[in-house]
Amino acid sequence: MRDRLEKTGYLVDDGLAVACFLALKLRRPIFCEGDAGVGKTSLASALAAALDAPLIRLQCYEGIDASQALYDWDFPRQLLHLRAAEAAGVTDADRLEGELYGRRFLVARPLLRALETQPCVLLVDEIDRADDEFEAFLLELLSEYTVTVPELGTLRAESPPVVVLTSNRTREVHDALKRRCLYHWFDHPGFARELAIVRGRLPGVTARLAEQVTGLVQALRGEDLVKPPGVAETIDWAEALDALGATEVDAELAVATLGSVLKYREDLERARGLDLAALLAVRGA
Repeated sequence: MRDRLEKTGYLVDDGLAVACFLALKLRRPIFCEGDAGVGKTSLASALAAALDAPLIRLQCYEGIDASQALYDWDFPRQLLHLRAAEAAGVTDADRLEGELYGRRFLVARPLLRALETQPCVLLVDEIDRADDEFEAFLLELLSEYTVTVPELGTLRAESPPVVVLTSNRTREVHDALKRRCLYHWFDHPGFARELAIVRGRLPGVTARLAEQVTGLVQALRGEDLVKPPGVAETIDWAEALDALGATEVDAELAVATLGSVLKYREDLERARGLDLAALLAVRGA
């Protein structure tokens, strides 16, 4: 499992490799929790690539309901069909109703598409943003991998999708959903692993620049920031500096490009007050 994921460019530790293996073996979802930008969403993409399966993503948000995640009816097409039937003189009400609520007018949203697509990887992103009712609905669906459409009957997945749920922990997700899943906490990686990730994602960036940027981000995470940068921001910063033609970074260039790695005004002000030259010197600049 580790080799297959690393071939996609996604580096994993033993705990995550085991969790992914067990998710496939036991057909259980993986619940990924941690700060934003530490690689939770990227895991689903890497799994899809490793399994050569399509990735189906459901982005959660406040107020999302079952119809937006599961299925809906294509009302404009139904109306056109009804008008066409009336123009053709069709008067059989039962026949019309059966046609209007047939499978061709059903719009499959991400959850239903995942049940009908074998194999696939289903990403339920930021489940912590959804409300309790949607969480309970999702728990029921993931328990049986079935859904009942009143007009069509029960639809069941022939082979359950590989499911990855992510949470940035903006609120606590209920224990009932966590118990259904294999749990993995995503922490910020150490210097060596983060450097390997940056080098793997940005092979064109010089080794010197990658080391300096990784070292600076590691140092910034030790400060009292509103939003400590994740690995995604480390990659963004290195990519931005490379786009400017830099092969290494100094304090002046680091300050000028802080917007690539820090996204809050308070964090920018704090970083500008640091001795970035001294931080760079720690990494042998």
